[in-house]
Amino acid sequence: MGRRRRTKSVRGWWGLVVIALVAAGTVYFWPSSPGTDGAASTEAVARTTGAASPSPTGTAAPSPTAATPSTTASRSARPHTAPPSHRPTTKAPAKAPAATAPPASGTGGGRTITVVNRTQETVWAIVSNTSAYPDGRELRPGQSTSLTVGNTWGGRIWGRTGCTSGGGGDCLTGDCTAHCSGANPPTTLGEFTFDAYAGLDFYDVSMVDGANLPMYINISHTVTADPVSPTGCYKGACTKPVDCPAAMRATKGGRVVGCMPPCAAFGGDTYCCRGAWAGRDKCVPSKWPVDYTQVFKKAAPYAYSYAFDDAATMACKGRCDYRVTFGVT
Repeated sequence: MGRRRRTKSVRGWWGLVVIALVAAGTVYFWPSSPGTDGAASTEAVARTTGAASPSPTGTAAPSPTAATPSTTASRSARPHTAPPSHRPTTKAPAKAPAATAPPASGTGGGRTITVVNRTQETVWAIVSNTSAYPDGRELRPGQSTSLTVGNTWGGRIWGRTGCTSGGGGDCLTGDCTAHCSGANPPTTLGEFTFDAYAGLDFYDVSMVDGANLPMYINISHTVTADPVSPTGCYKGACTKPVDCPAAMRATKGGRVVGCMPPCAAFGGDTYCCRGAWAGRDKCVPSKWPVDYTQVFKKAAPYAYSYAFDDAATMACKGRCDYRVTFGVT
């Protein structure tokens, strides 16, 4: 049964702006935490450049509440097209660092991203377009790690679960597509584009490709009020585990490992938004036989639940720092 994935298409000058941003080379740093000897090291990846992708993703559509240009950004049934992959000259350490506080905002002219594991299982965190792939960083329950990226970085963050061979082997969920620019569904994604328009970052949590972990995102060092509480609540509703219907459950070896999106679970033009159901005006979950997007909305009210759920895009003004948490409220 086919799996539906999502891209965001852009048109006009907005597309040119985002494409130019994605095409720009950037220096990335993943600072290692102090080891047992108290020494700290920083892994640097050399500046690289890539050809502009005709359909950048990890690029959120402008927030409906922000002053942004007219856009026809959408998410279709085509596979994800990630920002150009920048192969690192070195590989991130396989061992997890001790939990540390993030460096000061804007250190080295970049942004701080902190990834926290508040689940009860080990998660291998992937941050695309950085030295953190292909294996990511091991985070045991309660651990966190920080990295610094450039001010025009764009990419995705997700967690791999049930991994073998120290994170370098197969995982039950979150296995990478080419160069870890994306993940095989069902995988919960955090998507980011920094300095995308008028000094705004755009970011979102996406369950369009299904869900393998709960995730919420917080912002700091910004004039923008954080719409999500530090414990993952949004407009009075808080982050919960996905209550996945039996027909949508993804299993491996008899174990439920995630929740599939409706298109992958049921197929057909209706749930895949194809044919007579194609496009923003016709892909309307409330008109489906069953609105399965609510499976994800009830768990993560701030998240993208289907291809055109653009109200889930959030914006942050200025050089914002980010905290990505795997876990529930």
